[in-house]
Amino acid sequence: MQNMTEATWLALQLVLSGDADLLEIVALSLQVSLSATFLACLIGLPLGALVAISRFPGRGAVLVVMNALMGLPPVVVGLIVYLHLSRSGPLGFLGLLYTPTAMIIAQTILIAPIVAALSRQVLEDMHSEYAEQFRSLCLGRWQAMQALIWDARYALLTVGLAGFGRAVAEVGAVIIVGGNIDHLTRVMTTAIALETSKGALSLALALGIVLLVIALGVNAAVQGVRMSAARHAYV
Repeated sequence: MQNMTEATWLALQLVLSGDADLLEIVALSLQVSLSATFLACLIGLPLGALVAISRFPGRGAVLVVMNALMGLPPVVVGLIVYLHLSRSGPLGFLGLLYTPTAMIIAQTILIAPIVAALSRQVLEDMHSEYAEQFRSLCLGRWQAMQALIWDARYALLTVGLAGFGRAVAEVGAVIIVGGNIDHLTRVMTTAIALETSKGALSLALALGIVLLVIALGVNAAVQGVRMSAARHAYV
């Protein structure tokens, strides 16, 4: 077990020197999380837009379910994906368990409801302002969805960044379906958990530093998008 001062110093050296193992873990983390965020946005944004502009029986129940799914327990999602991808599961023949693809699937399932629910709120508020104009232009449902998504692109980019922030910090689901295999499925969060349990605090702290920097970067990007949106609103 390393003492705190020694571990911190070694962690800074690993970060500043660009340690190969550290960079490999960070690169895989970004690959998995960005891929999951992209897929979640492809699913969540149209779904959120559709619910935002539609009125149908049971819509209140749909909204309750959408909001509830934002709090999906990661370990439950990991377990469900594991059962489907395991050798005895319905998708076991694909051989995806303990691969980055399985981790992307788990993260996509986790953050797609977040993207859908947040985008629904944004687009519903905007639709209430544009509804009369859409009716006067005789726009169809798909055209209205496209117009809303484009006009709300800055706010929806913030939603996407929130989804990415949730994905990159995830550990429960990815460790179940990914297995934390060195040089294959080890990402920042799972590596931090493993290295801490081993008492190798230097790499854990180095990864923690990188994760904090990414979190700060995401928050800075969100703030930048909001400021840019505010400037465009006044133009």
